[in-house]
Amino acid sequence: MDAADFSAVLSEVRRFVRDRVVPLEAEIDEKDEMPADIREAAKKMGLFGFALPEEYGGLGLSMFEEAQLMFELGYTTPSLRSMFGTNNGIAGHVLMVGGTEEQKAEWLPRIASGDVLASFALTEPEAGSDPSTLTTRAHLDGDDWVINGAKRYITNAPLADVFMVFARTDPDAPRTRGISTFLVPAGTPGLTVAPKDHKMGQFGAWTADVYFDDVRVPASALVGGDAGLNRGFSTAMGCIAHGRVHISALMVGMAERLVDESVAYASTRKQSGKLIGSFQLVQGLIADSQTDYYAGRATVLEAARAFDAGTDTKIGPSCTKYFASEMVWRVADRAVQIHGGAGYMRGVAVERFYRDARLFRIYEGTSQIQQVIIAKALLGEAARG
Repeated sequence: MDAADFSAVLSEVRRFVRDRVVPLEAEIDEKDEMPADIREAAKKMGLFGFALPEEYGGLGLSMFEEAQLMFELGYTTPSLRSMFGTNNGIAGHVLMVGGTEEQKAEWLPRIASGDVLASFALTEPEAGSDPSTLTTRAHLDGDDWVINGAKRYITNAPLADVFMVFARTDPDAPRTRGISTFLVPAGTPGLTVAPKDHKMGQFGAWTADVYFDDVRVPASALVGGDAGLNRGFSTAMGCIAHGRVHISALMVGMAERLVDESVAYASTRKQSGKLIGSFQLVQGLIADSQTDYYAGRATVLEAARAFDAGTDTKIGPSCTKYFASEMVWRVADRAVQIHGGAGYMRGVAVERFYRDARLFRIYEGTSQIQQVIIAKALLGEAARG
């Protein structure tokens, strides 16, 4: 995108986040729901398709540009980003990376506009950090594929119009092979979405289990057509790598907000007749958080540059996701400590972000999975003993 145009987009998003969404954070958390007018505003701003190609109605941002946009979106409740994150990220990228031209033309313009909300149905009750062990299956019956299985913690499932469903199509193939991806519209007979999950945090972002009981879809629902058969796992891993940089940038935005909340509180709260910001131990907490934020921002931008260049699409995304998720958790913990008892009270921003931040160390691959990915990529055969 032209630099001036991109700067204008960032400015518009910053105003939207800080003027319209931030004042609604407590309401969103309490009601566990994103206001309809915020959803419509996000559609008009093109936020449902910022990472999708311009030819399909998206903004076509590079990873480096997307990271900067996520810094702005991360300043508020992560449920805002979650509303359109899968359209731009792991769900939309399934079609970008693996879809046929016909599938892209049919679905991507509606996904980019927000008229269609897409979900990424990969995780299962016994296949989370290692999706290669998934047990959902699909078999051919005449000209149709029949899908059976269950998915867990699927973002936007209660609202989704279409699911990108990963199922094993060759049970005899090695675990990382024999998996394919299917486009399954909501309302397809046999597809059932369970009631939304009641989570610790990130209220306003809905997840739910999804069940497939003899769900029948036509051959055209196989993502990538014949060329996509048994290639779903590699498609998923490519989408998840992009998602790790994307979500890392969101965490950096949250860290910035937490630092701002900490500084504002320490600059106004008094103990023993003195501002707590004058206490050196409080200053140390703030200095550590600012340093963490600064390092996280630099790490994400470097990972985004390498991702765009194609020079690192594996170690970099895992390194930045690992660092950013642990970093924002430290910053959130310090923010609560700086606020003291007030930081433990509902209705205080840092208490909410503390609950929200905890999930980042789990989804898009746990911190422990990132350690394994990084170590194995560096050690090669030595990692196998």
